[in-house]
Amino acid sequence: MAGTAIVWFRNDLRLADNPALHHARSAHDRVVPVFIEDSAAEPEWARGAASRWWLHHSLTALDQRLRQRGVRLVVARGDAEAELIRIRNASGACAVYWNRRYEAPGVARDRQLKKRLQERGLTVHSHAASLLFEPWCLRKDDDTPYRVFTPYWRRMQREWRLPDPHPEPRRLNGPSRWPASLDIDALGLLPAIDWTDGLRQAWNPGEPGARRSLERFLGLAVADYHHCRDRPDRAGTSRLSPHLRFGEISSAQVARALQPSGELPDGKGRLVFLSEIAWREFSYHLLWHFPDMPERALDHRFRSFPWRRADDYRGDLEAWQAGMTGVPMVDAGMRELWATGWMHNRLRMIVASFLTKNLLIPWQEGARWFWDTLVDADLANNSQGWQWTAGCGVDAAPYFRVFNPVLQGQRFDPDGDYVRCWCPELKERGSERIHRPLSARESSQLGYPTACVDLAASRKRALAAWQGIC
Repeated sequence: MAGTAIVWFRNDLRLADNPALHHARSAHDRVVPVFIEDSAAEPEWARGAASRWWLHHSLTALDQRLRQRGVRLVVARGDAEAELIRIRNASGACAVYWNRRYEAPGVARDRQLKKRLQERGLTVHSHAASLLFEPWCLRKDDDTPYRVFTPYWRRMQREWRLPDPHPEPRRLNGPSRWPASLDIDALGLLPAIDWTDGLRQAWNPGEPGARRSLERFLGLAVADYHHCRDRPDRAGTSRLSPHLRFGEISSAQVARALQPSGELPDGKGRLVFLSEIAWREFSYHLLWHFPDMPERALDHRFRSFPWRRADDYRGDLEAWQAGMTGVPMVDAGMRELWATGWMHNRLRMIVASFLTKNLLIPWQEGARWFWDTLVDADLANNSQGWQWTAGCGVDAAPYFRVFNPVLQGQRFDPDGDYVRCWCPELKERGSERIHRPLSARESSQLGYPTACVDLAASRKRALAAWQGIC
């Protein structure tokens, strides 16, 4: 098929292994790469501040790479249908290609948009790009969705087959008439008051940055991943999560890098890391089949759980957000999040358990804070992760499993290096004491708060609340 095609980039900001781009350039002479900022279409889950910062730089990187290949990114803001029609009229495009999303509002919107664009004479093609298995592909033998990760992961291994790779284009041909485009700066994604110095130091958004992160991980950490992944004081994780979230690298690319033959990877570290990719797939599986997961507990018992009232917990929530709870491991994690837009997964579990169980604050409050502050904020992962730790998901840690942040620190940050990095007030404390809350006297001397809650008493309170709904 000759002619011009629009390639609508969304959560797939890469050129390599991009099915929509690959099929558009294979079937058409020319392509118009497009990004549309249409946050008003889904106001409840508009991007948070950290994600907006990442998106700005990821779009900049994408545009640079497109220009190196002979085209450029057309940037628009507003109603997606209106902008796609405007771009069609200006460029003479006859088709639109995009990669699929799986959040309920986006799915419904895409279905309606596809129908309306077809009514206006455009051919529309959607493709699978962000997952190894789309959410409906793996189901139990009785044709119901999986609700527990372990059998899901076993099924994934039995059904293992990577999708065909799509090579990165070396050259792209653009339309004879280019549509008008905004500058990326005009999207207003960057904060008016710049607080992003820590993000700039920690991250390199874009497809090249994703590849460098993967190469570093494969070269330095993957072999010992199963031993080191829970140690926030070590560089034992991939830090690929924001790159995956924005589609700067695909799950299939990661899987091929783990095992170039396309088979399941050899080596304990590589297979355990692939199981973490599978957790991401499982989160999307749950989100597809249980679309209210971002807002409502999937364990229906928790819909009557006696959480504290907002006017009672506001001060504790603010202390948690600021990393000023007086519990060192919790505060270190929350400060890392604020400074870098990211938090080690072990810390995500610790701070979430502390919020929902020791402070008895609804998990939705934590999920919303993460949504605004994480550079890898992802609706499926974020919702599933919070429900898992809070104990209210379909495959969750039992509610009576309350992470003790002192014991967790002693086990996973044994020398206290992680806490000292993010809580410099405690840098002179010995390793045997650094994870323990301070006395009032020590607090006054070091300028670090006493614990906002008694860990043992609050654990008992949480267990009593849980018993009340069982």
